[in-house]
Amino acid sequence: MMIGQLSGYREIEHTADWELEVWAPDLTGLLEQAARGMYALSGMRLEPSPLERIELDLQADDAEGLLVLFLGELLHFIEQDNLAFAEFQLMLHGYRLHAHLLGTQIENIDKEIKAVTYHNLAVRQSENGLWVNIVFDV
Repeated sequence: MMIGQLSGYREIEHTADWELEVWAPDLTGLLEQAARGMYALSGMRLEPSPLERIELDLQADDAEGLLVLFLGELLHFIEQDNLAFAEFQLMLHGYRLHAHLLGTQIENIDKEIKAVTYHNLAVRQSENGLWVNIVFDV
């Protein structure tokens, strides 16, 4: 976790897959930073096309499950609809997520992410909020 920043993400060197460290003051911030970090890892660039509104309702048993489910849904939109999101409005009730997303078509992706894994996945509490390392299958 970067000292002095309340939320963010950075790539962690990994032998075969990609690993991303993500931190934020709360779980909604962690989900958004994880999404932005995943997009950045793939080298994604969005078209300046009109924004498309999408709503998601997701439920999981814990923070890790919700993180994998949310990022997996975003990967599905990339693969099926060539759509990624620039704006996130996330609301949590326990581990039930209601998301209002604004997306646009993807102009280019440098590297494809196949899946989000549970490998060593643990959302942890720190003095500044939450942090997690996420490993992506590429």
